[in-house]
Amino acid sequence: MSQLEHIEAIEKRLWSAADNLRANSNYASNEYFMPVMGLVFLRHAYSRYLSVKEQIEPKLPSRGGKTRDLTKEDFSQQSAIYLRPKAQFDTLVALPDSADRARAIIEAMESIEADYDNLRGILPKGEFQELDNQVLGQLLRTLNPEELKKVKGDVFGRIYEYFLTQFAGQGAHDGGEFFTPVSLVSLIAHVLDPERGTVLDPACGSGGMFVQSARIVEEHGDSPTEKLTFRGLEKNATTIRLAKMNLAVHGLEGDIQKAITYYEDPHELVGRADYVMANPPFNVDEIDADKVKSDPRLPFGLPGVNKKNKVSNGNYIWISYFYSYLSDKGRAGFVMSSQASSAGGGEARLRQKLVETGDVDVMIAIRSNFFYTRTVPCELWFFNRDKPKAHKAKVLMIDARNVYRKVTRKIYDFSPEQQQNLLAIVWLYRGETDRYLQLVSEYLGDVTDEAYGCFAVEDDLGQTFRPLPDFSDALKALRNSLASFLKSQPQTGPQADVLKELEKETDLFEQDIEQFRNAARQAAQQWDAAPDTNAALLKLTQAFEPIAEQSRDLIKQTDLIYKLATRLIDTCESECHAKDSDTWVSRDITRARKAADEARGITVEQLKQVRYFWKQAHWLTERFPEAQLRDVEGLVKLVDLQEIEANDWSLTPGRYVGVVPEEVDEDFDFEETLREIHVELEDLNAEAVTLAATIKRNFEELGV
Repeated sequence: MSQLEHIEAIEKRLWSAADNLRANSNYASNEYFMPVMGLVFLRHAYSRYLSVKEQIEPKLPSRGGKTRDLTKEDFSQQSAIYLRPKAQFDTLVALPDSADRARAIIEAMESIEADYDNLRGILPKGEFQELDNQVLGQLLRTLNPEELKKVKGDVFGRIYEYFLTQFAGQGAHDGGEFFTPVSLVSLIAHVLDPERGTVLDPACGSGGMFVQSARIVEEHGDSPTEKLTFRGLEKNATTIRLAKMNLAVHGLEGDIQKAITYYEDPHELVGRADYVMANPPFNVDEIDADKVKSDPRLPFGLPGVNKKNKVSNGNYIWISYFYSYLSDKGRAGFVMSSQASSAGGGEARLRQKLVETGDVDVMIAIRSNFFYTRTVPCELWFFNRDKPKAHKAKVLMIDARNVYRKVTRKIYDFSPEQQQNLLAIVWLYRGETDRYLQLVSEYLGDVTDEAYGCFAVEDDLGQTFRPLPDFSDALKALRNSLASFLKSQPQTGPQADVLKELEKETDLFEQDIEQFRNAARQAAQQWDAAPDTNAALLKLTQAFEPIAEQSRDLIKQTDLIYKLATRLIDTCESECHAKDSDTWVSRDITRARKAADEARGITVEQLKQVRYFWKQAHWLTERFPEAQLRDVEGLVKLVDLQEIEANDWSLTPGRYVGVVPEEVDEDFDFEETLREIHVELEDLNAEAVTLAATIKRNFEELGV
């Protein structure tokens, strides 16, 4: 299991445990929200504290045989929070049931606020008094599993974001609008590719835009605290607390002001921001036209005004503000309602003026169901005040509505590779061919790594798995558990045909495993020898297709052999009366069958990765065979201003890229799809039960 998969498993388990506590208590999501986020913050701070302490202590100066004490400054230099003993998570976990845990947690938070002015009045305190002592004890223990002490990296930063995601899905605060899905924020940040300067988010919510911008700088090998300055505006006081905690969790600071952005501009950054990033509220129709009509942030004027003297739709107020904040070399990236890109009337007039500046850079259409609180489709807009002359009269249109993965029945997002593939298009547009070629090369390298991983792979805890060999061994163990009984049966018995087919398929499987091992070895040699040129990578992608097909065939064989083994067991029990025989040890057979099924699952998932990464390389090289941007029907087109004018100044990508014919999914798995439908049905049934209980409770409260 990879580090990422391991963390994802921890996230889900922690959330499930924490949410079960709420479900079995009298707390509503909004009551439970801030205390839980506060404890996640505290646990992360402790994790960072221990990590940095381990680095600092050996380097502390000594005098007269006495080492100087740790200081707040020691930790600040490492983007960590210094914690007094009372604020350290182990201290809180160790409290006995007789202790007042709420009081202890409040004192822990107060000690942090006393040391850090930027967190003063921000951390949750009184909210903990709403939770009883037992629930707090369970929460503390839940957030302190032993395995979290062994994993590396910013684990609790991810967990903080994951909990924000889950609470957003419940609408636990502000209707869930405080949170923009990470996959969209990450895509915006990567397209903008911030290096240094001021990052402004005029509708900053829980601060995700800042966190992702910082990650980009870290990816470049630089320190975000040295390179970036964060400025934010947010109207909701609780959301500001979340944002400041989110920044602190990631070792960052920012100046986030409480303001209604329509009417207030406390940072006074018009014309001075290097990067503007935002996910503003869509389609607001209550903005007072008189209050904003003279605002210097409206360089193109007001959009339509209704009879109540309200701006009929606030989308272009936001768009104008974002544009006006940019410096001469500034870039902006933001989420916007899909209505805005083709809206008529006064909005069309503003859009024309905006397009005529030549600063509209990229438009990316996103399908519906990417948000937790609304199902509408949206678009990502990008401005660049310093576009190259060759692109000044053009806009890159990308229709990504067919690019997504299904997270739940209701929610979609981008996989990391889907996001990278969309970014690769932007790289080609910008002439960054080397980045594109490096990505293709990395995918092909992943193919070889995952192929080798089918024989031996080490997880982040240092445990080694051997998926294909382990599955073979598990099958042998299962066969051995049946051996005594099978020997006692006539060769022409009911089990004979199934046994014969199982032996035949097992022999073929072992032969194919060896062929696959040789193919993996050859692929690795080819990848090592190939230069990162387009011609070489195209050739290598074609050369790797057979190993991708072999991995898919092995998946089918793996499933088939396990089915034959289980069919043999069922046949022995139903037609050979195996349970009546002393040679049939049901407990051992059940254990061996379960072990074989677990090994099968691990093997299948590992084999899938081989073809998955090959498909990513193939997706790119098939669409851009010359490693140069070109129009791809249904996906991308570089559009000039004349064509945009001919289309009523529309910025909707779908109007330009065309419609691609529907592809046949060669990897369609009927059984897996059936399982997904079954899970979806279970979800619907569970929702129906919950809804029925809620309706019943409401009727009882009304005395009906």
